[in-house]
Amino acid sequence: MKTSARNMLKGTVKKLTPGAVNTEVVIELPGGIEIVSIITKESAENLGLAVGKEAYAVIKASSVMVGVDH
Repeated sequence: MKTSARNMLKGTVKKLTPGAVNTEVVIELPGGIEIVSIITKESAENLGLAVGKEAYAVIKASSVMVGVDH
């Protein structure tokens, strides 16, 4: 797979929570960090997502906000 995104993180699908329209996907990265994404239910089905299957979290953002506590 080749994309223009700078951040592609490979992990394992840990949890799928399907709704009427969207599915919440939890991908566990090496080291136990989890990334959560909301995608369409149709996309989740087309990708064949299942718990235990390897998947990539692909992050593409034109801006990232940074904040600090006072």
